[in-house]
Amino acid sequence: MTTQTDDKIGMPLDLVWGIKAIAKVIGRSERQTYSMLVAGQLPARRVGQRWVAKRETIERFFAELAA
Repeated sequence: MTTQTDDKIGMPLDLVWGIKAIAKVIGRSERQTYSMLVAGQLPARRVGQRWVAKRETIERFFAELAA
């Protein structure tokens, strides 16, 4: 089995898969998270039927909002 890496730094990607997991990371309900994802308010993408985001990107996104 191969591990995906971020080509820029050669580190493994820390991906968050699914609305439930993304909601847990951002501290919102699944319904709120889904609405934010569909509206394009979160830095995530749809892969097939699932949403996926890089943990670092989500954390940076909210850190910038708080600044």
